[in-house]
Amino acid sequence: MASGRQPKLLIGNSFPLSLIVRRIVVEPRPIEELRVKMEGAIVVSFWGHPSTLASASAAVGRDLSPSSGRPALLLDANGLPSLEGESFEECWVVSPEFAPGFRPAPGVEVMPEKILGWRVLRLAWLEALQIATPDP
Repeated sequence: MASGRQPKLLIGNSFPLSLIVRRIVVEPRPIEELRVKMEGAIVVSFWGHPSTLASASAAVGRDLSPSSGRPALLLDANGLPSLEGESFEECWVVSPEFAPGFRPAPGVEVMPEKILGWRVLRLAWLEALQIATPDP
């Protein structure tokens, strides 16, 4: 980066839809792209499921442990997600892929062999979209 600062990357296991108050693009991305994006970046994690943390960290090749227990995302004045005083224009969501119909019981540790793979989503916040209205 030109500023000499390390980029910060927001990562979690899910994203609360109630925090989406402006237009975003959500797109599936390969896990390899996330690994490359994390190189040289500071990972800011809001991981909320301890049962999948170790497996997810191994899958992406980086520790995804949050800096505090159960961190809560906030919205900044521009409607962007904010954590630890930093606002983000993108967020990466890493979710385990289980066998069809499998749903882990609440509070039960998910055994790594139950995880078939990982799905990665990139959420990107866009500028406010101005929609032109047709002349009557």
